[in-house]
Amino acid sequence: MTPLWPAFWSHIPEADRPAITEILGDLLGTGVLFGDAGRDQQLFQIARQYQPELAEYLTPLGIELIPDPDRPILQARPTPGGCPLTARFSKDETLVVLTLWRIYDDHRMTQTAEAVFLTANELDARLRLYFENIDPPTPPHLDRILARLRRKRLIRYEQHAERLGDSAIEVLPTLARAIPFESAAEWEQQADLYRATPAADEAPAEQP
Repeated sequence: MTPLWPAFWSHIPEADRPAITEILGDLLGTGVLFGDAGRDQQLFQIARQYQPELAEYLTPLGIELIPDPDRPILQARPTPGGCPLTARFSKDETLVVLTLWRIYDDHRMTQTAEAVFLTANELDARLRLYFENIDPPTPPHLDRILARLRRKRLIRYEQHAERLGDSAIEVLPTLARAIPFESAAEWEQQADLYRATPAADEAPAEQP
């Protein structure tokens, strides 16, 4: 059965409508639309064509649509306090996300290359450095956390079959926009909440 189609989008040709449905599913389900290759590239091109319509559709949900200036990425970012669809991260997930944000920010300040790559072992070492008085996630738990962040398209993550610590991580620019700290000093203020006092079991994240 053909899905119902909103009257305010009657100008969109029927040939493009299934793609619009897929695009909205990606944006609302993961927060990100990648346009790397194949079908994803086709969807991205259609999304750019109808970017004003998609942005207007997301606005009543408290979500802004942000194009990446350097890569084929569209990101649906909830406005702070304005979106009822934000995900929630556990304490351990929040610590990992904070650590990845700091790694990404440090890289941008010191390196010309855009891509940020590291291993699970390197992530664990930085987490222990930033939060030295907190027990870090065990390797299996860290693997589950990274898998969830991959599903949210905040990172790319490839698990090593034999040595979990050698698993490859790419920190995507979507992570920095999902947690929009203005500076490292603002990041420090948030990190201090976890260093000084027991953190809440869950913390809000700007991710639909």
